[in-house]
Amino acid sequence: MPSGARLAALTPLPLDSVPAELAGGVVAVGNFDGMHRGHVALLEATRAEARRLGVPSLVLTFEPHPRTVFQPEAPVFRLTPLAAKARLLKALAIDGLVVAGFDRAFAALTPEAFVETVLVGQLRLAAAVVGFNFRFGKGRSGTPALLAAVGERFGFPVTVVGEVATDAAALVSSTAIREALAAGEIARANRLLGYRWFVVGVVVAGDRRGRTLGYPTANIVLEPDCRLRHGIYAVRVQRPEGAILDGVASYGRRPTFGGEAPLFEVFLLDFSGDLYGEELAVTLLDWIRPQEKFASPEALVAAMDGDVRAARAILAVAGPGNPLDQAIAATR
Repeated sequence: MPSGARLAALTPLPLDSVPAELAGGVVAVGNFDGMHRGHVALLEATRAEARRLGVPSLVLTFEPHPRTVFQPEAPVFRLTPLAAKARLLKALAIDGLVVAGFDRAFAALTPEAFVETVLVGQLRLAAAVVGFNFRFGKGRSGTPALLAAVGERFGFPVTVVGEVATDAAALVSSTAIREALAAGEIARANRLLGYRWFVVGVVVAGDRRGRTLGYPTANIVLEPDCRLRHGIYAVRVQRPEGAILDGVASYGRRPTFGGEAPLFEVFLLDFSGDLYGEELAVTLLDWIRPQEKFASPEALVAAMDGDVRAARAILAVAGPGNPLDQAIAATR
């Protein structure tokens, strides 16, 4: 865990409220859901080009996710909602996060109109950086090659970052990461991401049943689109002031007690105190077991005792993670 002062996450800026000091920068454009190894390579290229030119580095992203606009009945599992994205970008030393409101009118912009009105007109960019599979504009008709051609007309260069694979030659994609998390394969998801996946949420009041079982929990409601496998996980929890606590998390519908809406419940090891209203960042280290329906509260408590032992064993050898994990831990 890094020592010293912690850095505040970037404040997301509406597209029409970008301050003058962030205009004229190198702009990375995309949804960046997952912020995986491929995205990190793209953002490192953005930061390097910005430093070479002596201008700010920016990310332009879109909210809500386009699929949520066009297929509201099947929203995409968001790997990095905006709060998580802001932490990651600060950890990667990006200077600004700009958010364009995405709706059908915005989606109807032609690629040329998007470049002229958004990139040139509002951001006054010095250069753009995109991924090899970037698509933009009406009907997703804009390609990196088209962006480069239009950019040449407007006087800005375009860098296109290619596909990235892990050390095991597994190609990196947000789809593969979603599949890994949905299967409870935390190690595979974290390997594809290049850092340990985490969620951010505010602790809310629950039914306090955990207290009666000797396992009081901090309860967080995750996004409705979350498709993380229901089960028990070893986790690390970061409080707003920076304290790091070990824990065990349960995600699901609490089948023993007939729960309905999925809830993320975290039991903190060797901790007592009030966390209500705090925004916690919870990092998933490994899967322990699936959720089960137990015949009695006593049987549930026995299983939870085993979960704690398993989590302690996992956490004892987990270490602080790689440099990016440590940079994220230094961000609030």
